[in-house]
Amino acid sequence: MTRHLRIAATLLTLMAVLGVGSVMLERRAAVEAAGVEAPMFEVDPMWPMPLPNHWVMGWTVGVGVDRQDHVWVVHQANKLEPPELWGADKSSSCCFAAPPVLEFDQAGNLIGHWGGPGPGYDWMDSNHGITVDYKGNVWIGGNGQGESQVLKFTQSGKFLLQLGHPNQSKGSNDVENLNKATKVIVDQVTNEAYVSDGYGNRRVIVFDADTGKYKRHWGAYGHKPDDTNLGRYDPDAPPAQQFRNPVHGLEVSNDGFVYVCDRVNDRLQVFRKDGTFVKEAFFAKRTLGDGAVFDVAFSRDPQQKYLYIADGSNNKVYIVQRDTLEVLTSFGDGGRQPGQFYAVHSIATDSKGNLYTTETYEGKRIQKFAFKGVGPVSKTQGTVWPTRVPSQ
Repeated sequence: MTRHLRIAATLLTLMAVLGVGSVMLERRAAVEAAGVEAPMFEVDPMWPMPLPNHWVMGWTVGVGVDRQDHVWVVHQANKLEPPELWGADKSSSCCFAAPPVLEFDQAGNLIGHWGGPGPGYDWMDSNHGITVDYKGNVWIGGNGQGESQVLKFTQSGKFLLQLGHPNQSKGSNDVENLNKATKVIVDQVTNEAYVSDGYGNRRVIVFDADTGKYKRHWGAYGHKPDDTNLGRYDPDAPPAQQFRNPVHGLEVSNDGFVYVCDRVNDRLQVFRKDGTFVKEAFFAKRTLGDGAVFDVAFSRDPQQKYLYIADGSNNKVYIVQRDTLEVLTSFGDGGRQPGQFYAVHSIATDSKGNLYTTETYEGKRIQKFAFKGVGPVSKTQGTVWPTRVPSQ
């Protein structure tokens, strides 16, 4: 081979190597741009259907899903603005406060509504959190002044049980009363009701879900609760050894762990059912004010591989790997359009993996995010708007 032929061969080989390398770099860049694999969602801007009777919702402070995939909402009608009630004072034909408890089917139709004062129980003026247990019973908390109780009803609104009594709280170690409780979750394995308690107390407390008999309670890290004022949250200080108010939500996993939202401390703490501390993770740790960890829900695969965490201050939902508590991605942004949030507050999933969120303050709505499978997503997704179909 002559010298010129050797040079040509070398150049061809180098070009081939560079070509392969270029393809590999392009593939790597595409993977990095795609981010990680995680559950994917798109907002359904047509869900739910409009409410009848010129009804409007106030602060939507709770959402739950029952075994028929009906979606339950509880809202605070006393948080409506005067112009939203002009119909009630006959200033105009619109609007009127909807009943506090609303039930929607999968199509978004309103199929049930009830709530308010009644014989045998003390209704909460500032209801907070709604869940439907494995027996089909509806549990509602309350975070108003002096509200030291939670209530249990049938799905038609028949009263069943009251835990605690108004204006009777004696602090975070009172085993008979609550103090502005936020959410109730019933464990099917033990038939125990776990209560995040709450805006006044700083604990998780557990009762028998049928009799209301007290079982146990605990504070942050499994400590005995202490109601000493911790002062303003400081992201640079050592982690607080007690929960701050509010202890804003909780869930119990299929494999026996309790996930607790310590909202203003920007953290999620994980416990065994007996209150033994397991681990914690911080989310948007420098968030002040209302905090970052508002509510938590599980993905609906048998392993509950993912957590969904509502962050009402930063107006997004975190998708978290449950075993490591690592944030894989987030979606949402501040705003009033579908897929955006104004103080996202509560979160729940249905059997198909769809997500439902509610909003307080001026949000006052429920939104549905349709599950689109698990696939590559970017680290921060923003508004997950549906894919546009080209016009014909």
